[in-house]
Amino acid sequence: MSATEATPAGSTRRPRAVSTRFLRSELRLIFSRRRNLAGLMVLAAVPVLLSVATKLSSPGEESSGDFFGSITDNGLFVALASLTIELGLFLPLGIAVISGDSLAGEANTGTLRYLLTVPVHRTRLLVVKYLAIVLFSLVATFTVTVTGLLMGLALFGGGPMTLLSGSQVSFGDGLLRVVLASVYLGLCFASLGAVGLFVSTLTEQPVGAMIAVVIFSSASFILDTIPQVAWMHPFLITHHWLAFGDLFRDPVAWQGITQGLYVAGAYVLVFGLAAWARFTAKDITS
Repeated sequence: MSATEATPAGSTRRPRAVSTRFLRSELRLIFSRRRNLAGLMVLAAVPVLLSVATKLSSPGEESSGDFFGSITDNGLFVALASLTIELGLFLPLGIAVISGDSLAGEANTGTLRYLLTVPVHRTRLLVVKYLAIVLFSLVATFTVTVTGLLMGLALFGGGPMTLLSGSQVSFGDGLLRVVLASVYLGLCFASLGAVGLFVSTLTEQPVGAMIAVVIFSSASFILDTIPQVAWMHPFLITHHWLAFGDLFRDPVAWQGITQGLYVAGAYVLVFGLAAWARFTAKDITS
């Protein structure tokens, strides 16, 4: 019986399912590398050290600041204080390593050309690489958050959370706000990953791409502290990162968070299109 006869009359062919095998392969590659796992362990070490140091210190030696000063009152603040510490260097560095290595690493080891002969369309390759960066950004952020929550609750307990505005919310509401803050920061770091993806299309040296992303992030932090260029501040990639603290006010001040998401989306759009334009027209020789 022919294939035509075997197909029922009037039937339509099912649309081909979208395969996630390529993405899963990319994620396995990222999370199986020892250096990436070591990086996640370093991220997790900060809330451990912070919570232990706070527990061992006397009340007069506690860190100052809204989140830091509230650690002993509620363990949820360990996660928030840890995120505040790490968003300046450690988390951007982790994103820089993954995004800078995304394409430059393949070119450096000579696997990029063979990967494209599978065949894999260049646009699809770029999208999968960036999706992996986004997922890693969320995993890195939640590594800090979850470790901080576990250490904070174990050493200082939970209970109602006193917000920055002075009002109290239930433990569940406070935990939800911590999760939302982590998602917000993860998306902000994903926008930095778009910058790294673009830089990774410009070179075959992953270390150079990583350094460039860290310099870009650090320069944004420095410019954000200079009052003479205040007109530039709202457009800097790092300017709204600390807006996650607005989630811990009553009512929530959504303006800074919304603007932060807009800025993050703009960086993803601009640098994503730049990476696509560069990579699709690039002569792959390695």
